[in-house]
Amino acid sequence: MLSNLKNVFKIPDLRNKVLFTLGMVVVYRFGAAIRVPGIDGLAVEQLRDQARNSGGALGFLSLFSGGAFESFSIFALGIMPYITASIIMQILGVVIPKLEELQQQGAVGQRKITQYTRYVTIALATLQATGLVFIFGTGRGSAFFSAGRQAPNVPLLPEGIWPRGYLVIPTLVAGTALLMWIGELISQRGIGNGMSMIIFASVVSGLPYGYYSIIEVNKWFWFGLIVAATLGIIVAVVFVELGQRRIPVQFAKRVVGRRMYGGQNTYIPLKVNQSGVIPIIFASSILLLPVIFTNVLGSGEGWRGDVAEFVNNYIVNSKNLVYISLFAAMIIAFAYFYNSIAFDPVRQADQIRRQGGFIPGVRPGPQTERYLAKVVNRITLPGAIFIAAIAVLPYLLLWGADINTFGFAGTSILISVGVALELMRQIDSQLMLRNYEGFLK
Repeated sequence: MLSNLKNVFKIPDLRNKVLFTLGMVVVYRFGAAIRVPGIDGLAVEQLRDQARNSGGALGFLSLFSGGAFESFSIFALGIMPYITASIIMQILGVVIPKLEELQQQGAVGQRKITQYTRYVTIALATLQATGLVFIFGTGRGSAFFSAGRQAPNVPLLPEGIWPRGYLVIPTLVAGTALLMWIGELISQRGIGNGMSMIIFASVVSGLPYGYYSIIEVNKWFWFGLIVAATLGIIVAVVFVELGQRRIPVQFAKRVVGRRMYGGQNTYIPLKVNQSGVIPIIFASSILLLPVIFTNVLGSGEGWRGDVAEFVNNYIVNSKNLVYISLFAAMIIAFAYFYNSIAFDPVRQADQIRRQGGFIPGVRPGPQTERYLAKVVNRITLPGAIFIAAIAVLPYLLLWGADINTFGFAGTSILISVGVALELMRQIDSQLMLRNYEGFLK
């Protein structure tokens, strides 16, 4: 392993890509420590304590921002607006014919879709920044982290939202735009997918504090148990992420002029976990909506207070079976939903037919479509159950240990291992091109 790692730095081009990627990650982490101007520092400290002691859907914001959200830095929104925009564009590509045509135009169409994604990202970032300023600026954001407990008001803008809001909102939007630019630079000049590397850096940065927080409360037994569970989750994630269902495809021979083409055998690789961590993002985003709704309504006497109490006790409280069950069910449902969009059996069957190919034992046309749809549905179920178990298992352990300061361990590992495997594949391919032995054998 060490000798293979040395080979990475022997190649000037690959070495420059790795160093550039590390440099961009350092810039991102530096920006995550710069606080938005005009924010009350004492209120930020209280917000950080509440965020670290919270669970449920709200901790997801802190996870994807690498702690920037809880400190309300210029990168407080993180890369979530871009991820949401990308998912929206992918879904609209199935609904809007114009976007579907762009998807089929190759690199030219992809550049236009990327440009549209940037516009949607800025729009979403503006909406989210405005919402954060209105909610946390007046102190009503404490309900986000209460999880059924009474929490003090934390007004980040004690002197009023305006005119400081005119500075805070553009700063948060500019931070998201800068993160988007850094991610694209990593994809172009670095190694790996830029957005994935930013998410990886965000997730990994919070893991040391999570484990330390368990030791801090002298729960050594649970610390050992959670470490053992983490190692088991890593092994399981690697096993499932590398798992594939290979559908064989044969291409008939055809003669063009004096040459014969085709006749080779290939396969369609279908990953067991095709959707990755996207169903968890979907489920967490949906669970945020009731919280935002109750903050808009406000709490008080009557039905408003009952709704706010129900949401705080059951929807944002990760130590509740209602939340855990709802979260797991939504992950499985969104896994099927995303796979139905990401893999179209009709389009795949038509592409195989046009290229003169067929699946052995299956007739081209409608039978191939039904066969592909059946295979995708069958492998989606174990993959969906797996990511649901990975997301829920740490909640059960932390619930039993009565620990509030370490959330999303399963999701963190799922993201970290997935990005690390993809990065190793890219480095391995670069080494193999230059006759070096790679990491993966």
